[in-house]
Amino acid sequence: MNQALDIFRSSGYYFSRNPVFLNSSRNSPAFLLHKQNFPLEHLAAPLFEKYRRLVCSKRAVNSKPFIPTESNSLRVEAEACDGADFSAVPHVQTLREFPKEELSEKVVMVRFDSRLLFQQLQERKIQCENAVSTIKYLHEAGAKVILVSSWDADAENTMKIVRAESIAGALSSVLQVKVVPVKLVTRHMHSAKQESNILLLENLFQFKEEPANCKGFARLLSSGVDIFVNDAFSQSHRVLASTVAISRFCYASIAGFHFEAVLSQLKNITKTSQKPYVAIIGGGNLVEKAAALRLLVCICDGLVFVGNIAFQIMHALGLPLPMKLVEHGATEEALTLINSMKSRRRAVIVPKDFLCLNNLNPEKLEIFSADCLVDGWQPVDLGPESLEEIASLVSKCKKILWIGPVRFGLSRSDAGEASRLGAVVDRLRSQNNLETILVGKVACTTVLGSNLNYSVIENASAVWEFLKGRSLPGLMALDRSYPFDIKWDGVYDDPTRPLVVDVGSGNGLFLFGMAKKRKDLNFLGLEINGKLVNRCLERVLQTGMKNGYIIRTNAASTFRSIISSYPGELVLVSIQVFLQSDIEGVAIRMKSEFVKYGKGKIMVMDEPEDASCYQRQWLNENPFGVRSDWEQHVLDRGANMYRLLLSKPAIIAGSTCRG
Repeated sequence: MNQALDIFRSSGYYFSRNPVFLNSSRNSPAFLLHKQNFPLEHLAAPLFEKYRRLVCSKRAVNSKPFIPTESNSLRVEAEACDGADFSAVPHVQTLREFPKEELSEKVVMVRFDSRLLFQQLQERKIQCENAVSTIKYLHEAGAKVILVSSWDADAENTMKIVRAESIAGALSSVLQVKVVPVKLVTRHMHSAKQESNILLLENLFQFKEEPANCKGFARLLSSGVDIFVNDAFSQSHRVLASTVAISRFCYASIAGFHFEAVLSQLKNITKTSQKPYVAIIGGGNLVEKAAALRLLVCICDGLVFVGNIAFQIMHALGLPLPMKLVEHGATEEALTLINSMKSRRRAVIVPKDFLCLNNLNPEKLEIFSADCLVDGWQPVDLGPESLEEIASLVSKCKKILWIGPVRFGLSRSDAGEASRLGAVVDRLRSQNNLETILVGKVACTTVLGSNLNYSVIENASAVWEFLKGRSLPGLMALDRSYPFDIKWDGVYDDPTRPLVVDVGSGNGLFLFGMAKKRKDLNFLGLEINGKLVNRCLERVLQTGMKNGYIIRTNAASTFRSIISSYPGELVLVSIQVFLQSDIEGVAIRMKSEFVKYGKGKIMVMDEPEDASCYQRQWLNENPFGVRSDWEQHVLDRGANMYRLLLSKPAIIAGSTCRG
């Protein structure tokens, strides 16, 4: 039953890591400076050593080297961010980590970002290279690549090519490999194994099932596909059939090179090792972004508000403004935000003056003070005093985040409005070696100069959702990767012995019972319940066991990354928690679900040929000879246990046998 867990998928579990922030201790003219830096580089080893000593102090036993587990790692107690629920990005399986040899002859579907590949803007060159590299890497590894995406002509007509044939031609030119357009029908998908070219499916934009995350559509989309690679981070905040539901029907769902690169930049937003750290915040809809802004108050030393959102802060501060510039319901949230910044001693900057356009004479421009805006004049850009104050602030920083457009009032021309601020940021970045993160289309396109030294995330919507503490569906649908390197020689006295993995180990009754009986094997338990794992780890330390261990993790998503590093042979995977029940109806339902979603790779062993022999489908005894804790409890009370043993067929010389 090697790799029997390939059929499992999980999109809801990951562990949290709350950031720790320090309050500022002194003032400066422009903003509050930290006297010391506090890098969030929490190494696992000290935590584990602390835990080991704690256990040993309670129980005088000989200890063995301790390895990282998700139960005691990367969980940091921190001050609350005004109720904002922020969780760290989960560790996901990436194409870079995936065994290259497993790609050969596999059908791999790549969800690519069409805008990223077709917008020919020089400042996006690196991101384009990452996206192209994903497809080239898969093709060169011997995979049968199928591309899928959604494209349409947007309001700015930046993508005028909409026919799949034209898109395939453009991709062929970029990839230097022939790309063939095909229709979304099952027979074309199955023919992919015989296709030497890269296939491009028709435009997903025309299918209403795509934004509905339709399960049936995802099944059709993934027909014949072995591995799914998501390389469209810009869609990660949306629930789509081609990014979420599809992961249920592929035995591996991993992140491409571009997705991985942007994910790393996303994590960098919350890192506070570079200080002072200031955020330049544009756009509008303050109420909708309130949770994200509270987080930024936590992690940044100062906030600069530009665009429509600045008017809401100015109004809450009591500055006179035309009411047409004030968003309905934003005042209360703005006051809450101001109080939070004040209590945390954070700096806040709002524009002091504006360049305004006369509504009756668009050619007429004048500078107005922020407290003297009058009807008939529309703010279109920051004034000189505002730019000077922002420049003074940024010049003292080590890191800045610019997120959102510098749009004022009813103006629509973002590029023109942001150009002067962009020039300031670009100049200071070059002079001061300033770490700069640009988020959103406007911030990315209006900062002057080459952005090869910038961190760029074009889609601001995904970042705002992340900062609000919400999960990104496209990210959560990917397989998890265990976040640590396991030192197997510190776990087992002989890590080359054959390995038996028990998924859902519970209290460890089965795991340790088998380890005691079979000294010729190593046993590894994977359990999601942290309390049970801690009890089992104490038992390992007490007994000095050398062939048994347990890790807290969600095996449904981290199994591959954990087991792939084991130096010995995997001989058996026990999944008893899912294969037996004291309720017959539950056991029947489990059987049907496993067989249904096993895609032909999982079958019931010793199933009777005559289906009418209903009672013969259950095993009379536990085939391992050691009962689980719940199994023993059920039998002690005189109830029945309904057992099933599943097996994964092994392909040998073109034939199938039970393994």
